[in-house]
Amino acid sequence: MLTNRSIPDATVIPVLAYPDLPVAVAWLCEAFGFSERLRIADHRAQLTFGAGAIVVTQRDTGPQGAASDHSLLVRVDDADAHCARAEARGARITQRPTDFPYGERQYSAVDPGGHAWTFSQSIADADPADWGGVLMPGASA
Repeated sequence: MLTNRSIPDATVIPVLAYPDLPVAVAWLCEAFGFSERLRIADHRAQLTFGAGAIVVTQRDTGPQGAASDHSLLVRVDDADAHCARAEARGARITQRPTDFPYGERQYSAVDPGGHAWTFSQSIADADPADWGGVLMPGASA
């Protein structure tokens, strides 16, 4: 798997939403010992713990007041092939494979239980500063 400075090395990365991102990041670091790796504007942060990682997002409620509290991000070698396999087996694809400036090709799907998944293929080693991310001092790239 290609290394990309814009994404943690972990293969499976839970994504958790909170109503106040800065408060959540501070609490998770202080209470559970996570380290902030990368901050993305005021809506997203990557936290690491040993060889693992989580992404923390600002909870976004839509026009109906619905909020998604969690999803999963999984790193794969070939997003297109993975998407085709998942769709053939009944996954509802909510975003087709798309290239992003942070060096990832991603697609999103919903499983039969209603859980949201994003599958991500590293396609470039993108410097977070090039797309608006801020790598935290002392964080491993």
